[in-house]
Amino acid sequence: MNNAVVELKGLTRSFTQGGVTIDVLRGIDLAIMPGEIVALLGPSGSGKSTMLQAVGLLEGGFGGEIAICGQRAEKSNGDARTALRREHLGFVYQFHHLLPDFDANENVILPQLVAGVPREEAEVRAKELLTALGLGHRLTHRPSQLSGGEQQRVAVARALANKPDLVLADEPTGNLDEATSDRVLEEFLRLVRGQGSAALIATHNERLAARMDRVVRLHEGVLHHA
Repeated sequence: MNNAVVELKGLTRSFTQGGVTIDVLRGIDLAIMPGEIVALLGPSGSGKSTMLQAVGLLEGGFGGEIAICGQRAEKSNGDARTALRREHLGFVYQFHHLLPDFDANENVILPQLVAGVPREEAEVRAKELLTALGLGHRLTHRPSQLSGGEQQRVAVARALANKPDLVLADEPTGNLDEATSDRVLEEFLRLVRGQGSAALIATHNERLAARMDRVVRLHEGVLHHA
């Protein structure tokens, strides 16, 4: 499946605590195709975040193979992993992690500048995304001036700003009330589908997972395909 956006083969991760080895991931196999939105379902503590950290190339210590857009990544050095993240991946977390001293617009512009996008083009892209998310009137507001749902919308815009091949989302609406969660997820999925990105979205919410293209379940370190 060399045209997969991400492909995992035999992915493992173990931790040792108090002399006891805990196997968090046990031989995970998964391929996500371009434009496909996959829900990673499992209870809290099941290893969803650990799996996303592996796919996102955010830490080492994993066994098995990880390929991002056909490029083997598990043995890449730090610079190569950073380049893969910048070129191919976008991230949304449960907590928005916005830069508090910058307004909504600037929080979406900055990652584009880091990626080498010209300032004028980055400004246009940021405004388009934030307006599509219903924040056209909040562009110059800092995170402290925004509601939780608005902050998460900015985080979604930031993740999509560089048109990543794959968006990784870790409980992206888990910190919001149900009504706001539904609205933010609907807007998120609409934009992801609209720009043709793939997505792997970790959640423990069966109702939200059912709105995605495919559901895989992580249980005691083993990934079950529906």
